[in-house]
Amino acid sequence: QVHVVESGGGLVQPGGSLRLSCVASGKFASINFMGWHRQAPGKQRELVAELKSGATTKYADSVKGRFTISRDGARNTVYLQMNSLKPEDTAVYFCNVGVTVEVAFGRNKVPQDFASWGQGTQVTVSS
Repeated sequence: QVHVVESGGGLVQPGGSLRLSCVASGKFASINFMGWHRQAPGKQRELVAELKSGATTKYADSVKGRFTISRDGARNTVYLQMNSLKPEDTAVYFCNVGVTVEVAFGRNKVPQDFASWGQGTQVTVSS
């Protein structure tokens, strides 16, 4: 019920910048959180940044001060501004969106929380 698409990845030199975008589409009652994870070859997927209701943010220690997560006015798009990029930032970056969907069962409506993932966008930091 929720489609998530990332864009903005590419090749950048060390010290450069990139901005990733993630658009969530579909039918849902609300967005509870939007965030970014990344996975490098041979490594476990890790949380990079997350934005929850009330504009509460969370960042991995390795990206604090360099990365910034934000939403647009429609609150269906999330961005990850990445500055001062390092070779160790090289990874596939995945967008994660948590939504609430109201499911009807006869007379009743039951809210259900779901998390959806995008396919990922490659970020390569190299000279």
